[in-house]
Amino acid sequence: MNITTVPLAVLRLQYQIFRFPLQMIEQQVFSRFPPDAPPRLMYERGLGLLDGTVGTVLGARDVQQRGAAMTERTDAFARASALEEEAARKEQEADAALRAERERARAQQSEAHEARQREVAQARAREEERKRTAAREAEQRAEAAKRQADAEAAQRTQAVESARRKEQEQIRAAEQAAAAPAEAQLKDAADKQGEAADKRARAERLEDLSEAEKVGRRAERNGEAAGGPA
Repeated sequence: MNITTVPLAVLRLQYQIFRFPLQMIEQQVFSRFPPDAPPRLMYERGLGLLDGTVGTVLGARDVQQRGAAMTERTDAFARASALEEEAARKEQEADAALRAERERARAQQSEAHEARQREVAQARAREEERKRTAAREAEQRAEAAKRQADAEAAQRTQAVESARRKEQEQIRAAEQAAAAPAEAQLKDAADKQGEAADKRARAERLEDLSEAEKVGRRAERNGEAAGGPA
């Protein structure tokens, strides 16, 4: 046995004694964690690095290989975990992008629907306004036609009334012209009747006077006869 091998063997034994509690902690505690759990990977990687360093220093190839294997395994799990995290992140980003795209699509669809409703409402409003305008114009035309018809009727009525008054004036003028001689004749006849009445009245008065005189003479004669010889 080489003299240098004795201290290395002692150091290796001491390291094994030192590593035993660490190995117990790994077996009793961290073995309960999932293989890709970050605390277990951190602990096992530290232990593997320790084995690799000590194995290299002590020339313990088995310890060095054990450390390298443990480090490689933890690195592999770490890479796998990182890849899974990256995949999960990308999936989340893809899901977020998909949700955002869906939201944009729904928003665009909602905007298009609202725009269509606005266009329909505006078209209906324009149609209602057109109908109201047409109704107002029709009412205005009807009122204008009624005013014109009323004016024409008033003019016709005025013309008929004027013609009727003119005709009545002509009739009255004709009647007056025709009645003028008759009125003169009536006046002449009335005058003659008055003269005749006066003459009759004078004749009757004369007759009355004559009769009175006759009565007086008879009375005188009768008186004379009564006063003769007894």
